[in-house]
Amino acid sequence: MDAARLKQSWSLVAAHGDQVPLYFYSTLFLAHPETRQMFPTNMAGQRDRLVNALGHIVSHVDQVDRLVGFLQDLGADHRKFAVRAEHYPAVGEALLATLRHFSGEAWTDELAADWAAAYGLVAQVMMDSAQAAEAKSPPWWVAEILAHERRTFDVAVLTVRPQYLLPFNPGQSIGVSHPAVRSWRYYSPANAPRPDGTLELHVRAAPGGAVSSRLVYGCAVGDQLHLAAPVGDRLTLWQAGSSDLLLLAGGTGWAPVKALLEQVAAEGAGRRVDLYVGARSRLEFYDSEAIDKFAASYPWLRVTYVAGSDPRRPGEFMQVADQVLADGDWRSRHVFVCGSDEMVSHSVAALTGAGYQPGQLHHEGFGKHWYGPAWRTATEVTQ
Repeated sequence: MDAARLKQSWSLVAAHGDQVPLYFYSTLFLAHPETRQMFPTNMAGQRDRLVNALGHIVSHVDQVDRLVGFLQDLGADHRKFAVRAEHYPAVGEALLATLRHFSGEAWTDELAADWAAAYGLVAQVMMDSAQAAEAKSPPWWVAEILAHERRTFDVAVLTVRPQYLLPFNPGQSIGVSHPAVRSWRYYSPANAPRPDGTLELHVRAAPGGAVSSRLVYGCAVGDQLHLAAPVGDRLTLWQAGSSDLLLLAGGTGWAPVKALLEQVAAEGAGRRVDLYVGARSRLEFYDSEAIDKFAASYPWLRVTYVAGSDPRRPGEFMQVADQVLADGDWRSRHVFVCGSDEMVSHSVAALTGAGYQPGQLHHEGFGKHWYGPAWRTATEVTQ
């Protein structure tokens, strides 16, 4: 398998843009219509996920250690879409047909053999991981909604209880799906693990988001949801050791930060923690009662609210990171940033420009997605 040849080939194919995933899914669904039910009704976002995942795999095809871990997570996660071993040949067949179509005269027997070998490795690792995961956890958990509170027009706080214990670490994300919607959305629980196994979810309805809109506007106490295994470790506290912390939360990015604060409180490690909570306006601090309770209960915690729009600053919008940098030098601390893509990207850029090192800045990737079968890379933000 020639890694350089695969990368060059993918570069040529990817240059055709949206036509590549369109051709792939059309080929797959025509030849194997039974696979259509595993995908969301709206396929618009699915196209980007296919291209992103293939690009990630090809770019790391010569870095086996990094690639295998990614594929193992992918294989285990895909169980929730009812992906079985017999589906992999169908996907491989459609993939090779797509590559051949867009490669044109550059397609050769040698290149076909390279791609077949690469896909064979990908499929085998994913199938083995899925099989190993069967002994550790179910494909998904069924959970009941115990409480549903509308905090603002587009934000709801849900308390759910899985039928069986769902283990996770504060800062991780879990997949959530409503039985009536063939899509998954990943949310970070807003609590550390509890003895009763309940989870607190903070949900903002995204425009066009099938899952988030259903959770905010179309659910009630007693309804059932499906939950998937936790993913991600970029926002877990183990990366910070025993260091003092600076926490930046924007909007519902407060949820994983709330879980981290509960963990710090439970550990009693004597850290100093400064928390900056941002929202577009003062009316959108939807969980201020809980935030104020933290501040009153723990002397090691200092809280600062940052309202983006303030009548006292006409025509000016204040970003959380800008307030942080104006208030002091925090370069001795580990920094956790949670919020929208725009908030996180601005914060990371501002802090990096001020001399903060990548190893002390912890955040999820920008514009990445963990939902939709076959081919996702990180945390979904738009569904």
